[in-house]
Order: sequence, then C-alpha cells, then structure tokens
Amino acid sequence: WLRNFLEDIPFWPKPVGPICIHCDNQATIGRAGGIMYNGKSHHIRRTHNTVRLFLSSGIITIDYVKSSDNVSDPLTKGLVRETVERSSKRIGLRLMTSQHGGNSI
Repeated sequence: WLRNFLEDIPFWPKPVGPICIHCDNQATIGRAGGIMYNGKSHHIRRTHNTVRLFLSSGIITIDYVKSSDNVSDPLTKGLVRETVERSSKRIGLRLMTSQHGGNSI
C-alpha cells in the first residue's frame, strides 16, 4: 500500500523504486531471501512467501542496520529517557513547550 500511496503523490518521482526495509537481525534477512521455510506455523509461512515474492519482484529490499542505529527501536520497546530523546531527534521530532511552561517531547 505504501508504494501505491507514493504513486498517488503528484510531485513524488516516478517510477517509485523499491521500498527499503531496514532490519537489525541478520538471520531474518538471510531467511527472507531463502527458498525454504521449515516453520510449522501456517501464518508465518504465508508471511515468508509474501516477503520472498516482494523481494524477487523488486517491490522491497531488505538492508541490515545495527541495532544502535535503528531509529525505530523506541517504537518497539521500553527504553531509558536519554535513548528515547536521542532517537526522537534523529527521526525529526522536536521538543514542544506546553501551555503550562514545561517541556514535553
């Protein structure tokens, strides 16, 4: 759906290239491109086949990113305040002054 959304934006460069997914798990990246899936869960097998299809058709690419450089970490787990503030700045969030005089993210 993201690719279709980008296609609909008038000033977005066309054609839309592959959507890059950053992943901090090298085993997952290796399995994503693999032909065989030996898992027992049907829903995981379907997801694996979908990812493999998107990779082979050039809709997505999967690149490795170190966990320390993964800006999505604050969205997936509880972190200490300093890490959340640093990551928030890296993804473009700014501090806002509240109406009551305090600062908030």
